[in-house]
Amino acid sequence: MGTRLYVGNLPFSVDETALRSLFEQNERTVTEIKLITDRDTGRPRGFGFIEMGNSQDADKAIQELNGYEMDG
Repeated sequence: MGTRLYVGNLPFSVDETALRSLFEQNERTVTEIKLITDRDTGRPRGFGFIEMGNSQDADKAIQELNGYEMDG
């Protein structure tokens, strides 16, 4: 079973493909990505959840990406 991470302060322009490629760097495994959207407008709300393949990948992602600035 994987570990789910909350990812916040995302730019509204981010999509699942860009997020997946960021979190899969350094041979980490991503099993699922859910970007949260506004139910009325369908626009992204700036946060989501990423399920990593295992807790070691999740720990590595937290250490390497905490404070990372994406798209300015």
